[in-house]
Amino acid sequence: MPDFRSDKSESPEGKGVAKRAWEAYAAGVAKSVGPTLGAAAEPIAREWVVDLLGFWMAWHVYGGFEGLERFGFHRATIYRKIKRFRMAFGQHPDEFTMAGVTIDPEAYWESVGTKLGPVP
Repeated sequence: MPDFRSDKSESPEGKGVAKRAWEAYAAGVAKSVGPTLGAAAEPIAREWVVDLLGFWMAWHVYGGFEGLERFGFHRATIYRKIKRFRMAFGQHPDEFTMAGVTIDPEAYWESVGTKLGPVP
């Protein structure tokens, strides 16, 4: 799998290079290994999706890239998760929406403040 970290881009969103690379890779894997590997990979894929959806939620409630940095994420971790998210969902976490799921950061922080006390 190519490594896109050294490519220059105007922003963390880039220009869709990771998405196109993932689509080509997935199509090649599907042709060469078929359903056997797919069945073996499903448990790993489920964990990956759950982790990435948590990242997506954190992206929105903490205010994106800079907010996650302030929260304690290392820059490389954020970039790595953005890449994985784009590979899995085809969009940057800032632009991705999921039918039936709404993230309301203000309500989240109000709830956190009520349950845990004031948030710094």
